[in-house]
Amino acid sequence: MWASVVVARTMDPLAKKIFKGGLAAELVDIFGAYILFKKINTSQDFRQTMRKKFPFILEVYYKSIEHSGMYGIREQDQEKWLNSKN
Repeated sequence: MWASVVVARTMDPLAKKIFKGGLAAELVDIFGAYILFKKINTSQDFRQTMRKKFPFILEVYYKSIEHSGMYGIREQDQEKWLNSKN
């Protein structure tokens, strides 16, 4: 935080605007990623939608939770989706 304040004080006005815009974009990205993760993490139906539209994002979700030590969600989803087809 302090480093960005020091950098912002030594920049010209255009550079400050660009810096602040980049910082704001990063914060929006982080907030959006958090909301997406929370929705994927709490809704099996949303995971099914993601599987159809953005399977690579769902794969990143599965790998990240498995890396954190939570196993079985992928298998539960696949079992439910397979049973719902029958």
